[in-house]
Amino acid sequence: MDTTRILKASGVGLVTAAIIAVLMLLAIKQGISPLPEPLGLAFAEAILGTTLPKPVGFLFHAAWVILWTLVYVRLSPGIRLSHALYLGAALWASALVIFMPIAGWGFLGLAVTPKLIVAAIVPHVLFALFIWSGCRLLGMTGTAR
Repeated sequence: MDTTRILKASGVGLVTAAIIAVLMLLAIKQGISPLPEPLGLAFAEAILGTTLPKPVGFLFHAAWVILWTLVYVRLSPGIRLSHALYLGAALWASALVIFMPIAGWGFLGLAVTPKLIVAAIVPHVLFALFIWSGCRLLGMTGTAR
């Protein structure tokens, strides 16, 4: 990928991460989301073994979203919505079977509540929609080089 494409994709990933983080924080604060805290923060705390401020969790979240946005742009010929949705589904599954257990929430988040299975779909669908629309908005519809 050329530098311009990398910078555009990174920007799309960063904006996507910020929007989703704000929405999830609001949903948690309002009691709409069953997540006890942002998953990125819980994961970071689990692997570092200490309590961390929310911005550290956001940095983990943002790095993850930017990484997968770059992968999407590199591997999705023509920036297709279907590819973004497949990626979002794969990341949702990884959240349930890898990240939630590491964070101490159990397999599929069942140690917290079965509602996490469905609740985790929302940010991953938003991720797919935001990276797809952001890339299209920035004219990144050509095949990745």
